[in-house]
Amino acid sequence: EKNEHLLRKTKGFLNKLSVCNKICYAVGGAPYQITGCALGFFLQIYLLDVAQLDPFYASIILFVGRAWDAVTDPTVGFLVSRSPWTRFGRMLPWVVLSTPLAVLSYFLIWFVPPFEEGKVIWYLFFYCIFQTLQTCFHVPYSALTMFISSEQKERDSATAYRMTVEVLGTVLGTAIQGQIVGMATAPCLPGPADIAAGLNSSLSVGLNASARLTNYTNSCRPRSEPMGFFQGIKLVMGHGPYAKLVMVFLFTSLGFMLLEGNFALFCSSTLGFRNDFQNILLAIMLSATLAIPFWQWFLTRFGKKTAVCAGSLSVVPFMILVVCMKSNLIITYIVSFAAGVGVAAAFLLPWSMLPDVVDDFQVQNPDSTGHEALFYSFYVFFTKFASGVSLGISTLSLDFAGYISRGCSQPEEVAITLKVLVSAAPIGLILIGLVILYWYPITEERRQGNRKLLQELRDEADSETDSTELVNMI
Repeated sequence: EKNEHLLRKTKGFLNKLSVCNKICYAVGGAPYQITGCALGFFLQIYLLDVAQLDPFYASIILFVGRAWDAVTDPTVGFLVSRSPWTRFGRMLPWVVLSTPLAVLSYFLIWFVPPFEEGKVIWYLFFYCIFQTLQTCFHVPYSALTMFISSEQKERDSATAYRMTVEVLGTVLGTAIQGQIVGMATAPCLPGPADIAAGLNSSLSVGLNASARLTNYTNSCRPRSEPMGFFQGIKLVMGHGPYAKLVMVFLFTSLGFMLLEGNFALFCSSTLGFRNDFQNILLAIMLSATLAIPFWQWFLTRFGKKTAVCAGSLSVVPFMILVVCMKSNLIITYIVSFAAGVGVAAAFLLPWSMLPDVVDDFQVQNPDSTGHEALFYSFYVFFTKFASGVSLGISTLSLDFAGYISRGCSQPEEVAITLKVLVSAAPIGLILIGLVILYWYPITEERRQGNRKLLQELRDEADSETDSTELVNMI
């Protein structure tokens, strides 16, 4: 009995993550966020004002690239779930092999080729290649959350560490790339109105990548029979809590992406802060970084559903204020810094709730395991789908309003359109998402119940091998 107690204590210790474990895991997400932030905020400005592409072709590159990126997520998730286990695990080979090629393709996106014919093909090709390679390490990395520990509390804590590092990555991406783009943009061209600067920018903060696989991964790796691609889709989308969670964050993500994707253009075009927009964005991301620990405390104290409601609604007053106030740089900085608190919730909470849905699925389907990558990849698919939709809506709306590329002034219709894109439309979408959240069935009580049931299932599985391990210890 003493040896059995020692064995169980040792297993419990392996599920406990040290601060070093969590930091090492979290650091892997920084490069993905740095590149994603740079592309989201500044690629459109770069294509228009540095590469000198026609706005129509720039929109095609951005929309097709994001649509392609969304399609690759469930495809890579399916391939990861079918890939064999190696002595390095199932996830790590994907991460390691895709990283150097992703670095090369990312560099070529920001390189202006020495020819005019074929420029559109150049940027579209390398943008799609980079998004594919990013997916090849993003999906396995995000799915690692389910493997680093079997304890919900430890996974939530590791997710908070990861989100903190990733938001720091967005701060670096905004600061470094923003200053470069701010210095490199070409002078504006005279137009019919009095608003300064015709810059355009779209953000999609994608979530997460690079990796670290802990030593105890092999001891908890799930086994399951291979299944077809469409069978996998039916499996994950047929789980009610997962479908509701995806719909919640589809609408809330679409709202936040409309806000973030058009905020730079709103600041430069409507508010007239052509030379300060990158610093305003930096204030938002810096605030989000500081707010991550607060939201981690909030969700552990009041529950995840309450945290989602509070986090999503916290940004609404600032969405209204920023379009109602007159152009004032100091007030804009204050409002943007305050709005970053809500952006932090958008970073942390979706990834904190996904493991709960996977646990719930495992409780209801104890014989069906090894599908973590599918759950994560389809969530990322819908997030990127929202990004692509927001990009398309923004571009078409501005086109219909008569937006003038690099114009020193814009028609009044453009100002009205931008106000709708950063205020009214995001607020409506966030409220729709919160209505769906009301019917999300995984409460704190159910989450704790699932934790206990899964622990019992693990104990039953462990009992089959305890005798052999005890003999080895003796």
